[in-house]
Amino acid sequence: MKQLLAFVRKEFYHVFRDRKTLLILFGMPVVQIILFGFALNSEVKNIGITILDNAHDVQSEQIIAKINSSPYFKVRQPALNYKDIEHRFKEGGIKCALLFPVNFGSALYKTGGAQVQIIADASDPNTATTLTNYLTAIIGNYQQELNPAAKPAYQIIPEVRMLYNEEQNGSLNFIPGVIALIFMIVSTALTSVAVVREKELGTMEILLVSPFRPIMVLIAKAVPYLVLSLINFIIILLLSVYLLDVQIKGSIILIFAESILFIITCLSLGLLISNITTSQQTAMLVSMMGMMLPTMLLTGFMFPLENMPKVFQIISYILPSKYYYSIIKSVMLKGLGFSYVWKETLVLAGMAAGLLTLALKNFKIRLS
Repeated sequence: MKQLLAFVRKEFYHVFRDRKTLLILFGMPVVQIILFGFALNSEVKNIGITILDNAHDVQSEQIIAKINSSPYFKVRQPALNYKDIEHRFKEGGIKCALLFPVNFGSALYKTGGAQVQIIADASDPNTATTLTNYLTAIIGNYQQELNPAAKPAYQIIPEVRMLYNEEQNGSLNFIPGVIALIFMIVSTALTSVAVVREKELGTMEILLVSPFRPIMVLIAKAVPYLVLSLINFIIILLLSVYLLDVQIKGSIILIFAESILFIITCLSLGLLISNITTSQQTAMLVSMMGMMLPTMLLTGFMFPLENMPKVFQIISYILPSKYYYSIIKSVMLKGLGFSYVWKETLVLAGMAAGLLTLALKNFKIRLS
């Protein structure tokens, strides 16, 4: 342990002596959390919707047919009841739901007005607002067809409800994505130069002749970035709560545990890149361009994955950040427990083990 602590201390010295690294570590997270929290917006298509039709009349079926023909929605299996709708929201299979009351059609013609309820997942407030606007427009178009005259005799009044984000705080959707992006930059990009830097500086020979096993070298390289990433995570949470008014609804312990698992996954990937590259520039290019851009584009926090071609949706499944984004969004914003994120957690754990094993196997104990 004394040897390990000595190597860990050496790695901390490497980080603290490099001002550019410190700027990336602590400057970039603050800039990104403010930028993404306040500035971005996106369009949505092919969003899952379920319909609870308690009326089963001609009018409700005609509206459902219009929704089916819309490019913005993919109608899932009809809901059975309110609990079924709530369960589907928690699973993430749908983003909105439309509920028709009993005697919807007869109320429309007898009283001149009828209500429908629209429920949207407002953990992504921009998407939720867009979806409710789309549904309102579809219903309004159907209402216009019923009333060709300028002043309609019949009115359908949508009642909108926003789940998980009643205030429609625009920052909520981007916070989990920014956390995933920062971890990818700090943990993967900076760790990717850890081993190859020793080769360029000519100090790798000292490590190889020391009575230190390869696994201990990799651990010593990873520990400083694990600690610094956790500090970054605390900073992000404080900024989210006190600057962007984000309410953390889930378990803090579970959030930290999942974050540590994701950081370890990113560190393992960074060490693998560092072991298979021959220069710091190459390692940084591979990690930044190879992981940062896919994290921004294919995780789902900037652009909905449903909009993308199928090939890009398939590629997104190999990105660790996709699963972490889903976990943090479910736990932090929706208040869900481990029972709803265990699959994503298992995938991350498998990725971490696999990447660390590959990094260890590619650690060369002899210089060429």
